[in-house]
Amino acid sequence: MKILEIVGFKRANLGSKTAKDLRNEALAPCVLYGGSEQVHFAVPMILFRDLLYTPEVHEVELNIEGTKYRAILQDAQFHPVNEMILHVDFLEITEGKQIKIDVPVKVIGNSPGVIKGGKMVQKLRKVTLRGLAENIPDSVTADITGLDLGQTLKVAKLVVEGCEILNPLSNPVATIDIPRALRGKINA
Repeated sequence: MKILEIVGFKRANLGSKTAKDLRNEALAPCVLYGGSEQVHFAVPMILFRDLLYTPEVHEVELNIEGTKYRAILQDAQFHPVNEMILHVDFLEITEGKQIKIDVPVKVIGNSPGVIKGGKMVQKLRKVTLRGLAENIPDSVTADITGLDLGQTLKVAKLVVEGCEILNPLSNPVATIDIPRALRGKINA
């Protein structure tokens, strides 16, 4: 996983009024849990741009008033109208403890079905993995090289070393759809 550093400062007061005041100052209220203690802190919203608005997975190095924590983004809440960040949750990474995280799927290969005129449709954009933080890859590759017209690549065919895939094994990852123009020729 790529590492991204975020610098914040501890929050003295908790509660909705204090959180609203922080948001008015362009600061996002955050919490770090999963370790020995919960840490409540605030971070300038602009620092979340590279973390929230990308499909990539990052390990976050939180620097909260000089104390460093390893974490992953667990959840982010947004305002329903103006999409301002309301709250961000982080899960602390501890040695020897497994984490659960969504990782993007990258489709690779040339399918014979696509060469014949089919359309590749990616049905699954992310898979949920469980494993040690050191074993979590940046992405999971789905090879469609063997797929012909009308065939589907399922989650069961994906291979991730050192991690367990938590999605149902029968879920489709990618399908080679048969276009309408070719359907009559194939059935004839």
